[in-house]
Amino acid sequence: MEKPIPCVNPQLLTVIVNCGLGTKVVRLAKTAGITRATTIIGHGTIHNRVLEFFELSEVRKEIVIMLAGQTEIDAALTILKKELHLEKPYHGIGFTVAVSSFLGLIDRECIINKPTQGEVNMYNVIFIIADKGKAEEAMSAATEAGAKGGTIINARGSGINETMKVFNIEIEPEKEILLIVAKDDICDNIIAAVNEKLEIEQPGKGIIFVQKVDRIVGIKE
Repeated sequence: MEKPIPCVNPQLLTVIVNCGLGTKVVRLAKTAGITRATTIIGHGTIHNRVLEFFELSEVRKEIVIMLAGQTEIDAALTILKKELHLEKPYHGIGFTVAVSSFLGLIDRECIINKPTQGEVNMYNVIFIIADKGKAEEAMSAATEAGAKGGTIINARGSGINETMKVFNIEIEPEKEILLIVAKDDICDNIIAAVNEKLEIEQPGKGIIFVQKVDRIVGIKE
């Protein structure tokens, strides 16, 4: 068996683009040395009065998730920003989070170097998992607390508080995952607003967790 290729300082790169562009994201990332990617269908929220008038405020999205070393991720971000024009509004967003270890990439060897002193983190990605139909309510509360927008992904949950029986058959209810990228200074306000709206602290109501974002492109101030 060949020796695994070093994967130095692995990171998870998430790129959110309009539906139909996911394949292009994967192709561009491949030129940077990233050989594996997973694409998920979701929909984004755009708060624009004109679009809302014509009922066009919801846009189908593709969320591309890639795992690779820091060198490959850096190269991919540079290429994606240039080719997808991520500096322009509504062209997409990309962000990275650090990975401490991984399984499943049998041809890669995980190597973690000690972190160097860098810029102070300014952004977080907030994950909100709730019953189907609740993500829009969560997004509305988050917007009032300062969030600029979010992406909703359909999912399915399973848990002791989340199943019901129909004719003695356990049915797992559908879930929605809402991803919101927000600055540090409004993150707590968003979490508090969503918690109050959805009563997340009550059993079976949902889950909220937050991850620090290492780097991000596509965010407009």
